[in-house]
Amino acid sequence: MTSEEMLDALVELARIAEIDVRVLPRGSARDGEPPAQSAVCRVRGQLWVVLAAVDPVEDQVEVMAGALQQHAASVLEGRYLPPAVRDRLEAVGKGRS
Repeated sequence: MTSEEMLDALVELARIAEIDVRVLPRGSARDGEPPAQSAVCRVRGQLWVVLAAVDPVEDQVEVMAGALQQHAASVLEGRYLPPAVRDRLEAVGKGRS
């Protein structure tokens, strides 16, 4: 599974888990500010994953997997996941990527 396919699968899982995923376009930083990085945050009580387009896909995958593992484990438990996706989520849960 490519990194892009992994990211797509994780974004779909986030949608199912009702986690809002936002993608910041390239060049969205204001002059003099460092570019945004992918991260997890809460906005008005709603969990968001913000993916920065300037980040490498692997970094975006890591943020998505971490968010799902930490905040949506119950949604993942009874669901079929492709082996590569399940392995990635388990690795993140054990502190490895």
